[in-house]
Amino acid sequence: MTELGVSLGALEARAQQWASEGRTVSWLADVTDVPTLVGLLAFGDAPKPGAAAAIQQLHAQGIRTVLVTGDNQGSADAIARLLDIDTVRAEVLPADKALFIAELKQGGQRVAMVGDGINDAPALAMADVGIVMSTGTDVAMHAAGITLMRGDPALVADAIDISRRTYAKIRQNLFWAFVYNVVGIPLAAFGLLSPVIAGAAMAFSSVSVVSNALLLRRWKGRAQ
Repeated sequence: MTELGVSLGALEARAQQWASEGRTVSWLADVTDVPTLVGLLAFGDAPKPGAAAAIQQLHAQGIRTVLVTGDNQGSADAIARLLDIDTVRAEVLPADKALFIAELKQGGQRVAMVGDGINDAPALAMADVGIVMSTGTDVAMHAAGITLMRGDPALVADAIDISRRTYAKIRQNLFWAFVYNVVGIPLAAFGLLSPVIAGAAMAFSSVSVVSNALLLRRWKGRAQ
């Protein structure tokens, strides 16, 4: 949107209003003879569909959300209010994004960074887990550890959910494998376990581990 032919005071007021609404404001001037301020240009971005729901899913998983952006403070605050993001860092340079990630890690927190641009690559590499959309740049995808196959923000929460479930299955399978061995090896060493029963127990152990892992196929993400 534009604003032309208005006094300087009115332009300043309008610029502050648009900035508070989350728009980036550019000043338009005539510099042909005597430099004269003639108007304003305001630009704004709308969040992706489903972004608010994705943030809610992350909060439900106990994850604190942080918006780190190079945009102006007003634009960042407006987006944060709209999406219910916990913390905002605005007007951040690309190198400073990586430094901010390092600060969070020094506090003992595990940090996942979601980005898609070249400017996000250093922060993606610095984070414990870098997540990038498939619509992002090649540099960002090379720096990240996870590439989501669609540009849907809900896939971030889904990726974290399935990762946690997979890790839980690994721990469960290791536990039961340990139990089988703790019980079976002493019995076999003292001759209390026949080879037939030992073979059956080993087969049952393998089947139970595989069956438990296959339960993950029943998982369905919210973005599906």
